[in-house]
Amino acid sequence: MFGSLGLDPRLLGMIGALVFLWLMFDFVTGGRFLTPRNLFNLSVQTASVAVMATGMVFIIVTRNIDLSVGSLLGFVGMIMGTLQLNYLPALVGQGHWSIWIITVLVGISIGALIGAFQGWIVGYLTVPSFIVTLGGLLIWRGAAWWVTRGQTVSPLDPTFNLLGGGTAGTLGATLSWTVGILASLVAVLLMLASRRKKSRHGFVVKPVWAEATLAAMLTFLILGFVYLMNAYPLPRRAAERYAEAHGMEIPADGLFISHGIAIPVVIVLVVALIMSIIATRTRFGRYIYAFGGNPDAAELSGIDTRWLTVKVFALMGALTAIAAVIASARLRSVGNDLGTIDELRVIAAAVIGGTALAGGFGTIQGAILGAIIMQSLQSGMAMVGVDAPLQSIVVGIVLVLAVYIDIVYRKRTGV
Repeated sequence: MFGSLGLDPRLLGMIGALVFLWLMFDFVTGGRFLTPRNLFNLSVQTASVAVMATGMVFIIVTRNIDLSVGSLLGFVGMIMGTLQLNYLPALVGQGHWSIWIITVLVGISIGALIGAFQGWIVGYLTVPSFIVTLGGLLIWRGAAWWVTRGQTVSPLDPTFNLLGGGTAGTLGATLSWTVGILASLVAVLLMLASRRKKSRHGFVVKPVWAEATLAAMLTFLILGFVYLMNAYPLPRRAAERYAEAHGMEIPADGLFISHGIAIPVVIVLVVALIMSIIATRTRFGRYIYAFGGNPDAAELSGIDTRWLTVKVFALMGALTAIAAVIASARLRSVGNDLGTIDELRVIAAAVIGGTALAGGFGTIQGAILGAIIMQSLQSGMAMVGVDAPLQSIVVGIVLVLAVYIDIVYRKRTGV
């Protein structure tokens, strides 16, 4: 009966591991881990790595690697910070509403162009991606330093800072419920569309009760997350400022105003949805998995694998720029160390999420789960008081163990 649900055992294993981690850390910390406040912070801290991990899935699926994403994040972040601090105010006016929009568009464009350039070297000049992106790791980190000679860029545009979350960078209770309900509806509609498409082409479909159960479980998870985010109130002074700005009376026992879902989490959800659609419902996505599964067969079937490589790396660069927006806005400044070691976190998230290093297989939802597991490990160990060096050791062990388990699973199942 349970098998009728058609759930991926690897995905279930990751969810089980995540639940185990959360329960363990909650027990060790005396109930401080599974609180709305900590889960809110965890969701914001995971956002930038999760965005990049979705792109790293495509990179690894095509049998490549990108070691430059952390340095590229720092370089693009420095460019965006300098642009909105030193140049745009003189062009459009101090505090102009368009500053954050121009900054984001320029950042994504630069990220995509750099990614495409690296992909061109890999695809057309046939230089191994490991070498190309290892060079990029050094080049873009050095370039980030040269933009401002190592000086921290701050303050950033106030509207831009909202994209990083924080007290003001959230949706609030009402809008969070609206987004949660819409997300649930979209998820159910996508499941129905997939079922109709399979049925129309003669593929085996799950029983109706199984589809309904999955839809109910997904809806419960989405709305449960919204409930938790709304259970985390604004700090007293922030709530009082909000009340004064909106002409609200402050009760004697204080004012409860929900944070709601953080904007970076909304960005992650949108990116995950778009990347999932690309992976499962577009020709570009089919070509990526066909190329990763068998490059020679893909070329013989007429797929331009060199141009495909350029596009995959360009997409990775654009996603890295989006992550740079989240990371710099969350810190409200851009330092020369922004994105340091992020390339390892992103690769680890994708691999822990089930992406095969041999290429050909990987899922967007798995990468998101991998990013959450990574951040949960680090946050939980920090709350317990584990030293940073030991945290790195534990994460390294988990990464190796995850790859080993994946290898064993593939051998036993023949996947």
